[in-house]
Amino acid sequence: MTAGFSTLDYVIFILYAIAIVSVGLWVSRSKKGLEKTAQEYFLADKSLTWWAVGASLIAANISAEHFIGTSGSGFAIGLGISAYEWIAGIALIIVAKYFLPIFLQHGVYTMPQFLSERFNKGVSTAFAVFWLLVYVFVNLTSVSYLGALALDKIMGIPLQYGIIGLLIFSGIYSIYGGLEAVAWTDVVQVVILVAGGLITTFLALDAVGMGDGVIAGIGNLYRDAKDHFVMIMPQGRVMVPDGVGGSRDAFQDLPGLAVILGGMWLTNLGYWGFNQYIIQKGLAAKSIDEAKKGLLFAGYLKLLMPIIVVIPGIAAYVLINDYTPEQLSTILNLPIEHIGTIQKSDEAYPWLLRNFIPNGIRGLAFAALAAAIVSSLASMINSTSTIFTMDIYKVYFKPKANNHELVRTGRIVAVVALLIAMLVAPQLASLDQVFQYIQEYTGYIYPGVVVVFGMGLLWRQATANAALWTAIATIPAGIVFKVFYPEMPFILRMGYVFIILCFIASLISFSEKKSFINPDHKSGKQAAKTVASSYFFIILGIVCAAIGFGLFNSYAYLGIEAIFMLAVLFVMLGVILYTNVKMETADPKSFNVDPALFKTTTPFNLGAAGITLIVGLLYYFFWM
Repeated sequence: MTAGFSTLDYVIFILYAIAIVSVGLWVSRSKKGLEKTAQEYFLADKSLTWWAVGASLIAANISAEHFIGTSGSGFAIGLGISAYEWIAGIALIIVAKYFLPIFLQHGVYTMPQFLSERFNKGVSTAFAVFWLLVYVFVNLTSVSYLGALALDKIMGIPLQYGIIGLLIFSGIYSIYGGLEAVAWTDVVQVVILVAGGLITTFLALDAVGMGDGVIAGIGNLYRDAKDHFVMIMPQGRVMVPDGVGGSRDAFQDLPGLAVILGGMWLTNLGYWGFNQYIIQKGLAAKSIDEAKKGLLFAGYLKLLMPIIVVIPGIAAYVLINDYTPEQLSTILNLPIEHIGTIQKSDEAYPWLLRNFIPNGIRGLAFAALAAAIVSSLASMINSTSTIFTMDIYKVYFKPKANNHELVRTGRIVAVVALLIAMLVAPQLASLDQVFQYIQEYTGYIYPGVVVVFGMGLLWRQATANAALWTAIATIPAGIVFKVFYPEMPFILRMGYVFIILCFIASLISFSEKKSFINPDHKSGKQAAKTVASSYFFIILGIVCAAIGFGLFNSYAYLGIEAIFMLAVLFVMLGVILYTNVKMETADPKSFNVDPALFKTTTPFNLGAAGITLIVGLLYYFFWM
């Protein structure tokens, strides 16, 4: 069953493909007689402006798991899945203000390289392997599978051929040109995906309005799917397909208050702050100020994303449940067998695109979907090659490798990653919501990522052994919780793993004797402000823990236990602040951080306040 693409649709889509490859190859060209340096290939020669950083971040982030996967979750669960987008907006502010400036100050290429400088080679290698496994076996496979699913449902291209085609297409310019090609094509791609996505949403709402316009469509959507406009999901209220013919509680995916009190923060801080294929765009910025503005710009774009990737899924839910196949056939003037049905949640967006988007515009909408898929795949390919080359090959195989050898190795690794993804991606066909698959399996490493990187960035007492054992314990701790508490939502599970890892890291760090004099050690009035802040966070953590214990039984159905993670996070921040200035010795590899790095301009502060206010209002209006 195909989308019935017209000649105009094919022309638009082919022009898009030619334009992207042309732009990618054009910006990748080298000056005559000169080869690309490692900085040019892996960090775009540190040339990105704020708008290029922001656009490239969103293009790398928004992919098939959003257009297909998040729309699928919107179809099954509703607006609640937008928590990943809206919490991300605030997470980007934190990353821009506190994390990225330190990375840029130290001139790192990769996140494992940062760990090597702050801790040691063992910690760096552990996380390099983590990220490589996630990129190849989770990210590349899931994005290429979902993209191929769209090609199958919309154009009738067999799944395996679609996977191969998308991976090769995204590899053409990213393997040749490196990050510079990826970043500047992303600027073009983000315009296409936002414009095409908004047009699709507009037409979907118009379809729900049944001839009375988009405003009527919004009203009908809210009236007919009111249960889909809930941000805080109580246990037992919403059941969704489980992918094998049964159903499961949506609380398993979005456990009530945990989306704002618990593990959702680990997902977002780990993803936006320490995930190589995302943060690499910030590392390639012209300056710290440009990087900060770029992340803030990306934060506003994230607030827009649910309109593009969640609302169409809810619209598909209304259209397919409120009307019989015969009624839809009459409305669309199409035979019933052409309209088809939605057997899996992830088929919602392709179904909508196939049936409710007119000729010509369908080609643009599909180009937007392809732009999202290809830009993310290109970023993942580039970051996979970057991590292997800089953190495995250069460290263990050829420390004195020249630029030619590094770039060549990066290209070979990218090709190998593509071949592996081609073999693994078809295995995801049995899943109902691949977006949730991505979140759950990356959730096995994010607690460890946040603890280790957070300590490395901010804590003078954190040691290499603490970081290494935290990294080693991360995945086994997640597996133990999964085995012994299989019904526990993965977001809650992440929170408990975080608590355990904080305890392990603290115990080891404090148990190791140190002789290095702490440069930040202060006393008296110099330390008073920092110590007061530490007391504030510790008291706040104790209050959160008390609330959790007091309300545990009454509000278990809302996942109130997630507040325990927040309590530990606050206490840990208090301990970090206190010990940074009160302990006379520190880890010798801890960083000297200039407080001026964290200063932001008034426009940045106003922009950050705007994002926070908007997110607060959205939760207020769509709470439960």
